[in-house]
Amino acid sequence: MSGPNGDPDISMDDGINDEDEFEDEEYEAINSTLDQINSYLDDLEDRNDSLNGKLHELMESNQEARLEFRAQLLGSQTQEQPCPADGDSSTTSKEDLNKDDGDCK
Repeated sequence: MSGPNGDPDISMDDGINDEDEFEDEEYEAINSTLDQINSYLDDLEDRNDSLNGKLHELMESNQEARLEFRAQLLGSQTQEQPCPADGDSSTTSKEDLNKDDGDCK
């Protein structure tokens, strides 16, 4: 009697048992591979989260540095400009006074 695939050396009963055993081994191999993929994806997600956190910190640090640089730049520009006369408020804005705390002496 020939087997399920037409193989003359395998009987129908032998083929079914061998196929079940083969399927179990295949499923175990597939499960193992999926477990490895899942582990790699978890590791990749952790690395991504870490990089996102570092990038966020870097962006905040960069923004702070830019603000400090801008403040220094504006501070050096206002120090170079002469202070207006005491009675002349036409050239001094409220914002300028707040930046310098109103000290022009």
